[in-house]
Amino acid sequence: MSVPAARPLTVRTDPALGGRWTSLATPEREWLWRNPRVPAADRVAVAPGDPFVDAGGAEECFPTINGPSDHGEVWSRPWTTGAPGVARARAGALALTRRLTTHDGVVRADYTVDGPPGAAVLHAVHMLLDVGLDARLEVPGCPDVLVVEWPEPGATTGTTWPDGGGVPLDALGPDDGTARCAVVATDRVDVVDGADRLSVRWGTPGSAPLSLVVWRNLGGWPEGSPYRSIGVEPLLGAETNLDRAAPDRRAHLDTAGRLSWYLEAGAFR
Repeated sequence: MSVPAARPLTVRTDPALGGRWTSLATPEREWLWRNPRVPAADRVAVAPGDPFVDAGGAEECFPTINGPSDHGEVWSRPWTTGAPGVARARAGALALTRRLTTHDGVVRADYTVDGPPGAAVLHAVHMLLDVGLDARLEVPGCPDVLVVEWPEPGATTGTTWPDGGGVPLDALGPDDGTARCAVVATDRVDVVDGADRLSVRWGTPGSAPLSLVVWRNLGGWPEGSPYRSIGVEPLLGAETNLDRAAPDRRAHLDTAGRLSWYLEAGAFR
C-alpha cells in the first residue's frame, strides 16, 4: 500500500464579508463547500444582527457560536486588513486578530483575542466541506461526545465518539434524513474522502478547553426543504452557547487581557 503524499494547500478569504474563508484547495480539489441555494447577493447584504446566511466556506464564529448572536458577531461585519494575511474584527469590547500563513503546503491560522481581563469567549472556525457520500471523519481514540446540541439543544449524551445520540457522527453519507450537531472533546480530526485526506489540528499555549463541533446534516435540516451540509469546526471552548456554557467550558482572557490559539490544516493524497 502506498503512503499518502502531502499536497500543497492554499487558502483565500474575503475580509469584506466577515473574514470568511472562501477557498481551501489543493491542485486537485476544493475542500470548502458552497451552498448552491444561497445567491451571492444574500451574503453581501448581511448586516450585524441578521440571522446567519448559510453560504458555505468557513465562517469565523466569535465570541459565541449560537445564542442571541446567531453564529457570533464577526461573520456579519467587514474586517480590517494590515500586513499580508492579517485581518482584524471587533465584537463589542473584544478584538479578534487572525494571521494566515502557508509553510510547506500547510495552512496555519494564528488567532489573538484582546479585551477585558478575564472576559469569556468561544471561537469556532465553521468549515463546511465539499465531500462525497463515502467520506468519513477520523478522530484518534474514543473521546467523549460532550453534548449533542441538535436536534435537542443542550442534550448531554454521556457517550463516546462516534455516537451522536444514536447517529454515527463519523459517517458522512449516504443521506439518511438526520441532522446532528455535537461537541467532541478533541483537538484533531481527519476528513477522509476517497484518496484524499484533510488533517486539521488546533491548540493553545494556555489552559482553555479545546473541542470539535461536528455538524452532520444528511438531509435532516431545515424542515420542509432539507439539504446536505457537513461542518467540521475546530473550537476554542467546549460548548457552542456562551451564555449557557459553564465557566470551565469557556475560554478566558488572561490577566493582561489576551488569549491566543491556532489551527493548522494539511492535505494528503
